[in-house]
Amino acid sequence: MKRVHIIGRKNSGKTTLVAELVTEFRSRGLTVGTIKHTHHQHELDTPGKDSHTHREAGAAVVGILSRSMSAVFWPTEPVPEASSDSRYDVFASTFANCDVVLVEGDTNTTAPKIEVWRAVNETEPLIESVTGVVAIVTDDAFENSATVLPRSNVAALADFIHDLQR
Repeated sequence: MKRVHIIGRKNSGKTTLVAELVTEFRSRGLTVGTIKHTHHQHELDTPGKDSHTHREAGAAVVGILSRSMSAVFWPTEPVPEASSDSRYDVFASTFANCDVVLVEGDTNTTAPKIEVWRAVNETEPLIESVTGVVAIVTDDAFENSATVLPRSNVAALADFIHDLQR
């Protein structure tokens, strides 16, 4: 599963950009998968609901099937953040038919990363401390040898990502 990670500091616009990229890729007839990476450990299922009760009782895998949406919950072994690439393997079969897979977050991956950066946040760009950043997306002045793509041109960014995944 080829992935491109959209990274950036808090309030840099990662979620908005991922949503715009999904819309752009869909308009091109591509199938898009997204994954939200989080450093936080929290319950994904709803405590008190049947599926949560099944899992708490010891079910190895719990599925929820409805008319409009399905989900599967399974426990994973804790993995140090520094070795997070292998954690994506569990999604490989589910995302196998996707033309593009966008991951929001995860600076510790070896997959290509594109940073969203805004000067107004007054934070240093992650590219200064994170390896594997292949481009910066910003409409602000940015001095670095990295590829800079305008935030206001989602189509150009989509072209760049599509080329990365070939």
